[in-house]
Amino acid sequence: MNRIFIAVVLVAASSCFDRAAADVPLAGYFIARDACPALQSIKKETNPGAIRTEVNRSYPLLAKNKPAASHYLIQVANAQPSRRWVAVTCGEHVFPADGSAPKPGQGAGGVGAGESEAFEQPAYVLAISWQPAFCEAKQDKTECRTQSADRFDASHFTLHGLWPQPSNKSFCHVPPDLVAADKDGEWEKLPAPNLDASTRESLEEVMPGTMSHLERHEWIKHGTCFQDDSAEAYFSRSIALMAQLNGSKARELFASHIGSEITNAAIKEAFDASFGEGAGDRVRVACKRDGARNLIVELTIGLVGEIDDDPSLKELIAASKPTDPGCPRGLVDAVGLQ
Repeated sequence: MNRIFIAVVLVAASSCFDRAAADVPLAGYFIARDACPALQSIKKETNPGAIRTEVNRSYPLLAKNKPAASHYLIQVANAQPSRRWVAVTCGEHVFPADGSAPKPGQGAGGVGAGESEAFEQPAYVLAISWQPAFCEAKQDKTECRTQSADRFDASHFTLHGLWPQPSNKSFCHVPPDLVAADKDGEWEKLPAPNLDASTRESLEEVMPGTMSHLERHEWIKHGTCFQDDSAEAYFSRSIALMAQLNGSKARELFASHIGSEITNAAIKEAFDASFGEGAGDRVRVACKRDGARNLIVELTIGLVGEIDDDPSLKELIAASKPTDPGCPRGLVDAVGLQ
C-alpha cells in the first residue's frame, strides 16, 4: 500500500514539474496584431467570455508554453480568468523601452504607427460642448427645444464624449447591424447602456444629448473601445472628469462672459490656472459661424493615461502632447435663438 501511495505522489509531482518546466517565464508585453481567441486552455480550446485580443493593443506578457512556443500567456484586464493563452502568430513580444518590468494592470494602451516603444499609455480626447451654441444649429433636438436659462447646460460645459485614440479606434466588437444603425443616425435602435441609477441621473445633467440618445451613440462608437469594457465605468469616469472641468476657472471664464467674446489666449490662461502650466496648450477650440457671429461650440482636450475610478484631469492633461489651438476667438452664446 505504501509503495502504491509513493508511486502516485511521484507521478503527480512529475506531472506538476513537467508543466512548470514547459511554461517558460517571460517579461515585457505582447502587442496583438490581430483579433485572436484568448484561451483559458490551449488543449481544450476553452474561452470563457469569448475573449479576443484587440488589434494594436498591448498586454502584459507572463510566459510562453514551451521554448519553441506556439502560445504566449498574457494578462487580459476584465477577463475571467484574466490569464489567457494566445497564438504567437497573433502578435509580437516586445520589451519596455526603459527596461522596466510590466506592472499589474498595465498593457491597456495601443501602439501608434511608427512607434518603437514597447508600451504606450492609452490616449483619449475629451470632447465638451457649449450647449447654447450647439443648439443654434440643432433647434429640432429635444434637448435644444427644452433648454432654459436656469438649466445646468446654460452655464456649464456639457459632455460630448470621451474618445479613445487614435481616431479610427471605434466600434470595438460591435455587431455590423448596430454599426449600421449608428452610422445611419438611428440611435433609438441602439441598446441603452447599462448604468446605475445615480450614474444615469448625473449623465442626464452633464450630457443633455441623452434626450436624443447621444449616450447610446457614444457608447457604441467610442465606449466599446474604452480600457474597461463597462458602460458604467466609461460614463462614471467621464462624469468625474467633467465635474473637475466644471469646477475650474475655465468654466468660470465662460459663465462670466455669456453674450460676449473671449480669446483663445484667455481660455489657455484659465486652463493653466486650474490644471497647471501648459494645460491650455492641450486644448483645441472649435468655432462655428452663425450669421455675423463666430460662436465657440466645442473644446477638445487631449488626455493620456489610465482613467481610473478617481481620475486626475490635471495629470491626464499634463501627460498629453500640445495640439493646434484652433479658433483664435469666439463668442460665448446665451440660451435661445440669437
